[in-house]
Order: sequence, then structure tokens, then C-alpha cells
Amino acid sequence: MNFDGLPVELVVSVLEELDLTSLVIMSDLSRRLREIISDPFLNPWRQPIARILANGSCADEPLLRHIAERSTVPRQNAVDILSLAPTAFILFDFTIPNLKQADWETIFRRRFLPGWVKWKRDLSWREVYKRVLMRVWHRSQTSCTADEAWTKFVVLNKNGTANELDVSSRNINPANIFHDMKVNSNLAHLETRIRLVVELADVRILAFGVLNRPRGRFTINDNARVFLHPPGIEREGLFTASDEVAGELVYGSPMSNFSTASSDVFPPDSSTRRPPHGFTYERMMQPLPTPAFAEYPFYTSESHDKRWLGSGSFEENGRYWVGPMMLVAQIIGPQTHVHNGPSQLNYQDTDLINGPGRSQYASFTFADFDALAPWMKEDYVRQRVFGQGLGH
Repeated sequence: MNFDGLPVELVVSVLEELDLTSLVIMSDLSRRLREIISDPFLNPWRQPIARILANGSCADEPLLRHIAERSTVPRQNAVDILSLAPTAFILFDFTIPNLKQADWETIFRRRFLPGWVKWKRDLSWREVYKRVLMRVWHRSQTSCTADEAWTKFVVLNKNGTANELDVSSRNINPANIFHDMKVNSNLAHLETRIRLVVELADVRILAFGVLNRPRGRFTINDNARVFLHPPGIEREGLFTASDEVAGELVYGSPMSNFSTASSDVFPPDSSTRRPPHGFTYERMMQPLPTPAFAEYPFYTSESHDKRWLGSGSFEENGRYWVGPMMLVAQIIGPQTHVHNGPSQLNYQDTDLINGPGRSQYASFTFADFDALAPWMKEDYVRQRVFGQGLGH
């Protein structure tokens, strides 16, 4: 069988394994190869570009800087690059092509948190994208807070309510803020735990909370666990009906499911937790997580996904999230992932907030919370409060 007789799907599969330099060479070898390589539906460029974005090696690929200018490269690849590539690479190295306004809106919504749409006002999507990108880069390099004097964050309370609060951007220190919350909840004697929820191109969402083995159920924060460990999702995949323990009945609202198979006053194990009624989990696309969290809200294997540890009765070593949980957006800078200590960065607790490149924060609002945890929007958060207060 000659080359022209090969199935086009097989040809594309082979081309996707090449690097950018080899793919450029292949596009000049024959008319058929050029037609396949330039086809926007086949798009063999996507996988090589995705590997570069995943490795964070954009600056080391000279061809990537001007890839969008090539007539054989479909425009969709520019959308992918502008959605996930490092900020400095886009601002100072990448040749940005002419795109439709619909493409620019998609890029903006994929790259940034929903709450950042407030910056659009009467600007075009292309202009607001560039302005916000420059603002994020500037804040990742300096301590300047002129563009955002107040930084918002979200708190999940143990009674099922949630607060959207703000603090002066110049004085923001999430560890100190959360310590004050622990003092008010009589939890100051317990260690603060910090979890990396998900990472986007420019920010990563951190959750501050407390793990404990309480004597009663009063201090347990159901919503904290539901946020970090979506009901029904396990490291092995989704919970199915066949996993249900024989003879056990789970009933009640999502806020307070109890099992008739046990007289324990504590919440049931994760194996008995069900997704919200009528809700179907889907991979988050807007905003778009980095490759290390590509499967979010599902568990992303072989990555830094450590939202919950263990499973069943051994989850978190049998401890529960107690008291409030605080959610913040930390700006990612060039030093954020650099670790100079004797051990490797473990992407948990103080490793996430101590050190260079980990002291700048952006606003995280209810709109951002809904994008990250849509399963909680209707059934779990019973009241939202803007400002102080515990609701009714």
C-alpha cells in the first residue's frame, strides 16, 4: 500500500507524535500532507503544542513564537496558546494573529476567572484580554496593588452559608486572616491546613481549613469536604450504584446525609456519598485548568492534585474539616513553582504560601466559586452573604 492509500486518521496519529520542527518540514513534502496538516478538523498541530504547554517550555521553542503566522496552522491552535501559555511568553514573544471577537471572548473566559469579566466594561474582548494579561504580569512581578485596592475571598461556614469578604490588597495575608477566623471559632490550637484546589494559567485556588477528630458533629463543616472532594468522585473514577453497601439506605438532604447502617453521629464514608440529584459532572472548560489539573473536578492522576488524601474511612486519616474554610486566588509568578529547600515541593500546607512568588493574591468571588464547584450551587450553599454575617 502506498502513502496515498493510508487512512487519513492513521496519518494524523503519526503526525501528532512529531515535534513542531518536524511537522513544519512534513507540511512542505507533498500536497496531500499539506492538506492534512492544514485541515482545522484534523489539526495534527494540537498535540505537539499541548505537550509544549504541559512542559512549560514555550520560551525554548523558537517555532512556537511565530507558529500562528503559518498558513498551514489552524487558528484554533492560537486560541489554545493564548489560553494556557505563560503570561510573559504571550506578552513579549508570541506573535498574536488576527482573531474574531468570538475567539477573543473564548480565550478570555478560558484563561481568567469569571469574576474578572468586570474589567471589560466597554472594551473589546481583545483589548480587555491584553489589559488583564498585562495587569496580571505586573502584579506577579511587583507588590503594586493600584489596579485592585481590595481583594475578595470566599468563606464556607459550617452552618451551610457562605460569605464573600474583602480585605485591603496591600495588607492581605491569608494565613493571618484565617488565624483570626480560627480564634473566633475556638480552633486556634489546631494547625492550619492548606490545599491546592486547582491551577489556572495565571492563578491557583487555595483552600485554608482545619482538620480534626471532633467529639461531636457540631463543628464539622460538610461543605468544606464537599468542595474539596465532590460527592461521588473518587481517585478511581465516579461512584456507581454497584458500589453501594448491601442493606444500607442513605437519605436526607445533601447537607446532612445519614446512614441507617450505622448509629455514628459523624458523616458517612466517601463510599456512600452520592452526587447531587440530577447533576452530571463534566470537566471544567471555562476557566481552563492547567494540564496538571486537566481532569478537574475529577481526580487528575500523576499530578499535584492533592485535594483529598486517602479514601473511605481512611480519608484524611479519619479526620474531618471543622470550622470555616477560606478560599483565595494566588497569583502565579515566575518563582511560584521554584523550591530551594532541601526537599521537594509537596504542594500542600505552608509550601503553598511561603517563599518567593507566593505572596500576591487576586479577587476570588461567588461567580468564581460557582465555576469551580457547580455541584454546590443549588443543593449545598443554603445562603450567600456579601460581607460579614452568618445569614439566617
